[in-house]
Amino acid sequence: MSNIPETGRTNRVTVRLIAIQILVFSLLLTLGGRLWYLQIRNGQEYADEAKSNHVQQVVEPATRGSILDARGVPLADNQTRLVVSASRTELLKMKDDGKAVLGRLSQVLGMSEQEIRNKVRLCDAKTPQPCWNGSPYQPIPITDEATTQQALQIRERSEDFPGISAEPTAVRRYAAPGNANTAQVLGYLSPVTDEEIQKAKDSRSPLLRSDQIGRSGLERTYDSDLRGKAGVTRYEVDNLGRVIGKAKSDPQVPGANVVTSIDARVQAVTEKELDQAMKDARHEVDRNTGTHYKADSGAAVVMEAKTGRVVAMASSPAYDPNAWVGGISGKDYAHLTGKKSNYPLLNRAIQGQAAPGSIFKVISTTAAVNAGYPFDGHYPCTSSMNIGGQTFKNFESENFGPISLGRALEVSCDTVFYGLAYQQWQKDGGNKPKADTADWFYKTAHQFGLGKETGIDLPNEVRGRIPDRQWKKDYWKANKDAWCAQGRHADDYVSKIAKENCESGMKMRAGDSVNYSIGQGDTLVTPIQMAVIYGALSNGGTMYNPTVGKAVVSPDGKHIRRIAPVAHGKLPDSPRTLQQIDKALAGVATRGTAAWRFGGWPQDKIPMHAKTGTAEVYGKQTTSWFATYTKDYTIVMTISQGGTGSGASGPAVRKIYNAIYGVNEKGDIDNKAALLPKPESKLPKIEDDGTIQAGVIKPYVPPKPKPSASESPQ
Repeated sequence: MSNIPETGRTNRVTVRLIAIQILVFSLLLTLGGRLWYLQIRNGQEYADEAKSNHVQQVVEPATRGSILDARGVPLADNQTRLVVSASRTELLKMKDDGKAVLGRLSQVLGMSEQEIRNKVRLCDAKTPQPCWNGSPYQPIPITDEATTQQALQIRERSEDFPGISAEPTAVRRYAAPGNANTAQVLGYLSPVTDEEIQKAKDSRSPLLRSDQIGRSGLERTYDSDLRGKAGVTRYEVDNLGRVIGKAKSDPQVPGANVVTSIDARVQAVTEKELDQAMKDARHEVDRNTGTHYKADSGAAVVMEAKTGRVVAMASSPAYDPNAWVGGISGKDYAHLTGKKSNYPLLNRAIQGQAAPGSIFKVISTTAAVNAGYPFDGHYPCTSSMNIGGQTFKNFESENFGPISLGRALEVSCDTVFYGLAYQQWQKDGGNKPKADTADWFYKTAHQFGLGKETGIDLPNEVRGRIPDRQWKKDYWKANKDAWCAQGRHADDYVSKIAKENCESGMKMRAGDSVNYSIGQGDTLVTPIQMAVIYGALSNGGTMYNPTVGKAVVSPDGKHIRRIAPVAHGKLPDSPRTLQQIDKALAGVATRGTAAWRFGGWPQDKIPMHAKTGTAEVYGKQTTSWFATYTKDYTIVMTISQGGTGSGASGPAVRKIYNAIYGVNEKGDIDNKAALLPKPESKLPKIEDDGTIQAGVIKPYVPPKPKPSASESPQ
């Protein structure tokens, strides 16, 4: 029998009951608070999430619009292929992360396991291509070249290939009609990234995980027009995933077609002749070095002189844009981005920069006239000039005696322009410049549009460079420390130059101005810039923004937004000076430095105007330039390390004109053989669900392309 008093037992039981009651009350209070938080505080959020969990989306990718040439011939369109894709989400659910499945897939497709694994891995800063830079939740294409037999094996043995699909899919095709590659103009596509989806979610053109977007060229500039809008079908499903109803759906809207001013026939000829000119140049010997010219890159532009529309644009080395379709291989990516292949992704017509050589002299001529030197004056064309203890020679030391500026253009006399630039440098104060220097030669170049973009509707155009006084100061500040360090000993030529730049690199020296006057030194231009200038010389002085896009056409062909030519300025020449320069450039083609390339040309029927250029580049062979125009077209060609202007580029430019106008080697004109006797102003009929209809059409100004870090020029 216990000795504990009855009262003590009662108190202990009471305490325990109270403790239990407090515990139960606390639990109920906690549960009630949690229920309030879930149902009241965050009730709507969880309700929305629960609702979305029971709605599944099926995305039907939009058919991307075609890119057409000026006659309606597809340059880029779509074709149905059997695409084998892998769901990374499904693969990662497997114990081996899908390794066994990918191994079996490699045997069916005849691809290595490593190649397939590389394609499904995600891209990051440390992962080399190939890799997937799209959404990890989107099916990742392994190949778009599966055979029917391969696709059937995958589909019939679905239990062996979980997470793998083999479906007919519309994929991009770059048709290259008539071997018109047009790669750098068209650009290429790649999957959208999560960052791009997030950035575009509030825009007029939101992106889906299944989208492919343009990364360069026209594919990038007109991406929002070409892409269309993917269709989204929403299904209501229960917790077991069974469809119980159909929710609101958005229909698929095909992308619009972009009609360009490119003529595939002229494009094919331009590419062919540029490539042949480079091959021929490699057989020629550089007399300065005794070695063959390297002719490692080149570009050519054919443009309508009166509108600025680009008829053809070639860049070499080129590449096949189809390499990007279905995911690029590691081998192809290394080739396209490697130094060994000389960066074929670059469009050298708008991104290739080089000293222009003597084709720059039309600018120097204008500068001299505007500075007060008469066009028909007499200027000494000596074999050389001595300025500041340095000898500046004429090409091959030719001496033509006193000649006019027109004749100086015809024979491309360097010393005439040396003398004029030196006189103007002295008038501006020489080594002690005046506070209000006229700087006619530099100011005129800016008035010609150099040192800035032309405004072409292609992304990543570069500005070129005019080395005026401000540029000299900025460049010196950025490089003086390196120059001073390199020039301390001044044992060799490079070190001596570095020392000179360290001490006076901020100054506009006499040698700088003299070299600049003939397009040498630090001056850089692009082929498209020079095409705009020579086109303006042809049309009476109007500089147009060059355009490749001509119209955006709805899928049914009934609605058109025209891309109207837009002028951005006038040449700083009087009508009389333009006439004088025009006559002189005609003389270049008939009796000057380009005459030997236009022998037999029907000058009386199709007046030809030309200017040759040979630019010296330190440490490299000379750059060939050839700038020409008729009343209809302007053609500019350049070949890096290719030799002289007329020697390397001249024959190719002549053959392009032969094809355009139907001129044979004897100079006879065959209108039936002519590709483009006159610029075509009409739009082609686009047969799709309909044709282009006439109507009230507002001019459409093309969007200004945004630079892409991945496409920045080397």
